[in-house]
Amino acid sequence: MERAKAILQRDRKKRLEAGHPWVFAGEINRVEGEAVPGDLVDLVTHQGKYLATGYWNPKSQITVRVTSYKPIEAMDEAYFRERFMQCAQHRSRFVNGHDCRLVYGEADFLPGLIVDRFGGVLVVQLLTQGMDIRREAIVAALVAVFAPQGIYERSDVSVRELEGIEQRTGVLYGECPRIVDILENGLQMEVDIEEGQKTGYFFDQRENRASIAPLMLGWGARSGIQLKPVEEGSPSSAPSDDTGTLASLNEEKLVPVNANGKVVTFPYWDGATVLECFAHTGSFTLHACKYGAKKVTCLDVSEHAIETARRNVVRNGFEERVEFVVADAFEYLRRQVKGIEERQERGSSKSADTSKKMGEAGRKWDVVILDPPAFTKSKNAIEGAVRGYKDINLHGMKLVNEGGYLVTASCSYHMRPELFLETIQAAAIDAGKTLRLIDWRAAGKDHPQIVGVNEGHYLKFGIFEVRSR
Repeated sequence: MERAKAILQRDRKKRLEAGHPWVFAGEINRVEGEAVPGDLVDLVTHQGKYLATGYWNPKSQITVRVTSYKPIEAMDEAYFRERFMQCAQHRSRFVNGHDCRLVYGEADFLPGLIVDRFGGVLVVQLLTQGMDIRREAIVAALVAVFAPQGIYERSDVSVRELEGIEQRTGVLYGECPRIVDILENGLQMEVDIEEGQKTGYFFDQRENRASIAPLMLGWGARSGIQLKPVEEGSPSSAPSDDTGTLASLNEEKLVPVNANGKVVTFPYWDGATVLECFAHTGSFTLHACKYGAKKVTCLDVSEHAIETARRNVVRNGFEERVEFVVADAFEYLRRQVKGIEERQERGSSKSADTSKKMGEAGRKWDVVILDPPAFTKSKNAIEGAVRGYKDINLHGMKLVNEGGYLVTASCSYHMRPELFLETIQAAAIDAGKTLRLIDWRAAGKDHPQIVGVNEGHYLKFGIFEVRSR
């Protein structure tokens, strides 16, 4: 039987020809032939020219999602094997490590399918009806290509309801322990594949978490600590020989010494003080400690998340340098800023009541990290999202020590990069700060982006030096 065809409107925008894999209901003139939801249909122009093949769902506003730009017979196990092999080749070339996102939907030419690898377990999300009805072929192909210990489904997302299908979770193959150990940038972490957010962990910030390494050292001088020789004397007067052996033996050993002349024994004396908000399982906290941070405050509103972060900190041996706070980040930031303002007012006012005990609020850090969840899921909520991002960044940069760094991110697609930068700049103006952009990044290489598909360009990540005006 001849495959059904979706005839596109004459006056539509040529998004499909530009590489965008979505076709909306309003772009389709009519469908010729018989097709049931999830079936493949050929997309053709009003003149009958073939453009692509995709699966069809009239219940969704995204009526057709493109799966091939050449005619294909079926989306069967062989089809998925070929695509998964391409995914594996990309990750082996660009991803340093075993644990990563293996399949990233449209960007891997598999719209509606997400696959993350945690240790020996694959966690999949089937977001669309077109992928849902091909569950068996997907599982068989994943087993053939990646040979996992188990495959667990986390299709507990509301977008499935827009597709006319129910949410579901559960084991699809093999053995799937709830807690799985992973390794990221040399750090050990646990992932809860059943109760963790999304598939259990956010791989998209892997490279960004590593990018904070230069921020973690070089702070000892602010505390009056300097490297000084153990004994006074100039090494230049020491005898030498052709091999340089005597010179090396007589070379002075430098040790950290504080302003009082005492040797500092704390090994992380040169490290930054760090605040991580919206910590989730503490991934930025772990990286900060790995790269030499002196003290890290790890904050999240979820007790479950903080308990996971605590276990991750312990397994990496960082517990002496991390304090945990369960609190709403917005309220915590405001409280600290208010504390700073009260201290400043008390210090500048001769009539201040000094008998009143100051609270614990009013702290500052060398590095403040803000990695919040998406503040908007729709275009209509952008205004509220802008207020939210401005609020946390304004208060966050006020808590950065002079010349320190604000590390800030947004994973809201509708918060476009230029709007995010404008919002941060507006916050800086209100805070009386001058920002120097040090780094600007997106999602990692296991989250490739199709040029022209703005929906995939969701993550913005910036590092800013903060100075007072």
